[in-house]
Amino acid sequence: MAESPRPLPPPIKGRGATNGGLSARFDDKARESDGDWLDAREGVDGEGPPLRTEVTIETPRTIITRNQSPDIAFDRSINAYRGCEHGCIYCFARPTHAFQNLSPGLDFETKLFAKPSAAALLRKELAKPSYRCEPIAIGTNTDPYQPIEERYLITREILEVLAEHDHPVVITTKSARILRDLDLLGPMAAKGLTAVMMSVTTLDPALSRRMEPRASAPARRIGAIAGLVQAGVRTSISVSPIVPAINDHEIEAIVAAGAEAGAKSAFSIVVRLPHEVAPLFREWLAVHYPDRAAKVMAMIGAMRGGRDNNGDFFDRFKPKGAYAAALQARFRLACRKHGLNVERFHARTDLFRVPTDQLTLF
Repeated sequence: MAESPRPLPPPIKGRGATNGGLSARFDDKARESDGDWLDAREGVDGEGPPLRTEVTIETPRTIITRNQSPDIAFDRSINAYRGCEHGCIYCFARPTHAFQNLSPGLDFETKLFAKPSAAALLRKELAKPSYRCEPIAIGTNTDPYQPIEERYLITREILEVLAEHDHPVVITTKSARILRDLDLLGPMAAKGLTAVMMSVTTLDPALSRRMEPRASAPARRIGAIAGLVQAGVRTSISVSPIVPAINDHEIEAIVAAGAEAGAKSAFSIVVRLPHEVAPLFREWLAVHYPDRAAKVMAMIGAMRGGRDNNGDFFDRFKPKGAYAAALQARFRLACRKHGLNVERFHARTDLFRVPTDQLTLF
């Protein structure tokens, strides 16, 4: 007798993933509710209380992560946090939580790691005789302005060090919280030291709440672009990720909204589903869009050589096929219509001043 399919879990208010199963790539056994009363979080019927966010303090020995991927434009980055409370179901960084013996699903959104020593470590690394200045990317893995930044201020402290020593930085975020730091970003931008990319996946607040539940609402992100531009910060809009039959119809509208807010350039990429992201995304589709789940995955597979994901260098950012080509053509046409991507931003490195505080040597 064929085994009956596992019933779909209900959506969890304020969270993107619907389960907390551990990674199957390693030796861990997946966590799964067995129906015992201990699995119930509140009563027998009804919705349980929202999952609380837990933060663990991490004490790394270094803070700058070096990147040698041949298809990535930057060679160094800083991540102030592990995990991300925004809960974006498509986030390619989710599998990194498996290395902590935690779930790439709900644990990635609720069990976070913060690095309060980041600014001190950064100052120490910038002071090394071997250090050579190149732009540092912030927000390439987890969002530097996710909600816990309001409490920990680690991103702001990092920016304070970079501003003090005229070090270039490029920031990617989907949070309007970045406007808090305009007092730092504005003067840095005036020196040609900073640029920001604001990720806007959809203009539909209902879709945003399902797909990226704790990120800033779309209208606030567009407003943040306008605020950054008004402060003199060169700002781009990232129309990413494009998900077939979910938000692909919004390409032109998102580009137009970003351009109207003052963005000078735009970027776009089709959804990537590496490792544990694929089953999480499939389950999310089944819960929220059962009417088109099979269609969405079939269209993604058509662009990825029949697979959920193609992780090969260069190919991972270049989906194949007629549909992918049509998406790219639409995006380019929208950018051309609004005068975007005419000039590339080049951050200055010649202003960098090495920290001279003797305390950084210890």
